[in-house]
Amino acid sequence: MKAIEQLRLSGGLPSPKGVALAIMQISRRDDATLEEISRLVQTDPVTSGRLLHMANAASIAGRPLASIPEAIIRLGLAAVRQLAMGFSLIDQYRSGACKAFDYPRFWSHSLLMAVAMQELGKRVRLASPDELFACGLLARIGYLALATLYPEEYSQLLQEAGDITPERERQHLHVDHGELTAAILEDCGIPRALAEPVCFHEAVESAGFAEGSRPYQLTRLFQLARRLADLSLTPTEQRAPHLGELMLLGGKIGLDANELGALLDQVHAQWHEWSAVLHVPDSKVPSFAELITAPPAANDSAPAAEVSRVLWVASAAPVRAMLADTLGDMPDQIVLSAEGGEEGLALAVQWLPQVVIVDSRMPGMDGWALCRALRATPWGQSIYLIVLASVTSEAEIRLASEAQINDCVSPAQAIRMLPLRMGAARQYVKLLNQWEHDRAQLKQFSAELAMSNRKLQHYALIDQLTGLQNRRAGMESLTQAWSVAERSGDPVTMMMIDIDHFKEVNDAHGHAVGDQVLIEVARTIRRSARKEDAVCRMGGEEFLVICRNADLSSSRHAAERLRKAVASLRVAADGEQLGVTISVGLAAREDGMVDPGALVNAADKALYAAKKKGRNRTCRYEDGKLYLEG
Repeated sequence: MKAIEQLRLSGGLPSPKGVALAIMQISRRDDATLEEISRLVQTDPVTSGRLLHMANAASIAGRPLASIPEAIIRLGLAAVRQLAMGFSLIDQYRSGACKAFDYPRFWSHSLLMAVAMQELGKRVRLASPDELFACGLLARIGYLALATLYPEEYSQLLQEAGDITPERERQHLHVDHGELTAAILEDCGIPRALAEPVCFHEAVESAGFAEGSRPYQLTRLFQLARRLADLSLTPTEQRAPHLGELMLLGGKIGLDANELGALLDQVHAQWHEWSAVLHVPDSKVPSFAELITAPPAANDSAPAAEVSRVLWVASAAPVRAMLADTLGDMPDQIVLSAEGGEEGLALAVQWLPQVVIVDSRMPGMDGWALCRALRATPWGQSIYLIVLASVTSEAEIRLASEAQINDCVSPAQAIRMLPLRMGAARQYVKLLNQWEHDRAQLKQFSAELAMSNRKLQHYALIDQLTGLQNRRAGMESLTQAWSVAERSGDPVTMMMIDIDHFKEVNDAHGHAVGDQVLIEVARTIRRSARKEDAVCRMGGEEFLVICRNADLSSSRHAAERLRKAVASLRVAADGEQLGVTISVGLAAREDGMVDPGALVNAADKALYAAKKKGRNRTCRYEDGKLYLEG
């Protein structure tokens, strides 16, 4: 017997009690009535008040509810059962025997996830927002289960250094929090279509859901809700990384910065309300606008502020001695020297100093010539140049201007003034380093943005579930094919395809199986089509194949081959092999058709006729008449 089954039999898993348990038991009966459940709820004033609060919070408009039966109708029986269960667990496990487990923080985090999922559910219509609230509340219930089942062992594990991973949990406790979460969700009647995304939200990439499918999108929502909760409970100085990740995850589900900000602020407002109702601790969180404008915390990876590489160049012995003494006492820098302009230039090319101090009076290449040579190089544009010169005559002013120096110091004042001038150089290099750091980040951001834009351009034309062109791309392909046919006179035909009884598949087996049916049919259509054919998913269970340079006769045979290929498909569903059929409407560009829309209408008429005649048929439109194949 598996460990999880033993734990179930032991009765040690966190489970609802009292009214919540009774609600769960009654709601499982086929003959349960609204009146019976309403009477049961009304026996517990606390549960009644919480369900009314949820029903009124869920209402976008309309009069406030004061009746339990009305609240149950508005929320739905499934949500009532799940919410009662969640509220019961909060009341029972506000504290416990696991000393290292932070029970208040656990429920604060769970409540944040619940509210976040409810708000996301209102924006991304994938499931009932109230059921998503309950799922968010229980998304991390496995951690509480470990603290309840193994208080001493789990406390020791929490106190050890390192992250608590499922592998470490299994190593020490023979079960992990994910398994316990799945078991509790199943015992409490959470539908599998919601439970699976909950269980995979901590490891999205390992879920294996088809990108763009409903389970995939739900998993992303739970991931975003968890990161939002993490951000809200993180100390102020540590929020910046969480905020960046949150914005990235928001972008993946189509929320821009403004929409994400509105979501974040609304979640925090609802969190404070629910904290008062459920007696769960909360804390003040800055608004999104305040979070994004807050100064970043000190970062160990930020560039160093001090001057690190200084080169001085002088040939006269007294000047060299003075520079050696003056610069030798300055901390946090590496100093090199050269005895002449040519040597100084060679050393600068090799070493790339940030600050160069040069005596203007040197034989051969003097200080002015050296400065001009340095400024002529790309890397020399950013060097901080200090020249030892009086610069009092017009000629010296012109030389200083041509050399593009940053500062000059009279040799007579160098001992006293040079440390001050080096302070300015230090500040310059600090700003330069910060600018380089920011520029590197900007380049990285620009690269990521460019990649994101390319992906967006791709996704804008691709159906994420099937990988086929979407409706927009399909219409563009049709317009192009139509234009070519008009110029060349070549034929163009169209197949409009619809999966038969697809709604019944979703209703009987769930959206995950429905998604798999769509994927398998799409693959079959793509395999059956020619390379030059454009295949797109128009939406729902409808597909389009645009056949360039193909007449109606050849397309008739292709449509029948495709229909038979789909009929041979089998999709696994609840332990059985599900058969699939399609109906096909076929039409070709004819004289008198004024635009691509006329071809679409003709194929649509043929598809309607095929479905009306019993489905799993191909029907063609030709010269204003409809003909069934086979």
